[in-house]
Amino acid sequence: MSVPSAIDPSRIPSHVAVIMDGNGRWAKKRGGLRIFGHQSAITAVRETVEAAAELGVSVLTLYAFSTENWGRPKHEVMALMQLLVHTIRQETPTLLKNSIRLQAIGDTSQLPQACQRELAEAMELTAAGTRTTLVLALSYSGRWDLAQAARKLSVDVAAGKVMPDAVTEDVLAGYLATAGMPDPELLIRTSGEQRISNFLLWQLAYTELYITELLWPDFRREHFYEAVLAYQSRERRFGKTSEQLTVS
Repeated sequence: MSVPSAIDPSRIPSHVAVIMDGNGRWAKKRGGLRIFGHQSAITAVRETVEAAAELGVSVLTLYAFSTENWGRPKHEVMALMQLLVHTIRQETPTLLKNSIRLQAIGDTSQLPQACQRELAEAMELTAAGTRTTLVLALSYSGRWDLAQAARKLSVDVAAGKVMPDAVTEDVLAGYLATAGMPDPELLIRTSGEQRISNFLLWQLAYTELYITELLWPDFRREHFYEAVLAYQSRERRFGKTSEQLTVS
């Protein structure tokens, strides 16, 4: 599918974040196990990455595994970890071909060693990618991110590297897992749930939310285009009035 002509190439969000929700419900509707839904979601991931790269999105962050997901049944978690290893290994050549850089945010030290190895190797192999940065949020949560940032900042304050009265929003943002990345301008959530589920709590302060009833395994590039079109139809005021934006 070609990019819709209605999309304004000058107003593409630089960072799009996605909460990929609904795999379990999708599988249940078809009489399968939850892992069947996760396996069937790979096409949705692939098409979303391709659509983002085609549009010129600089950063695409996918909420792949939250810190809370460790509380799921052990067999499901282990199956997810095995699927993660397989998918990274399988998709790395495509990322290289399309000049897409892979990065990860989250407490990845909690991942099984095989996952850590595959992830590290894929990130090293794709490090020179310049088209789009694909960020996998793995063992991640917004509260974890704020806590780890506070710990690192407090160490630097105690060491005299940062003065307490010099701590600004920008300084704190530099300690987050997303340091160096623009904040998301668009958040897409599938499955119709009306919440952000402990995802990028600091970074989503002024992000436009796009919620679709589609379950994640059914999400395709045309749905990504629809989300971008919805984003482009909105007025982003950042606390100002419409009149102020018109004057500026």
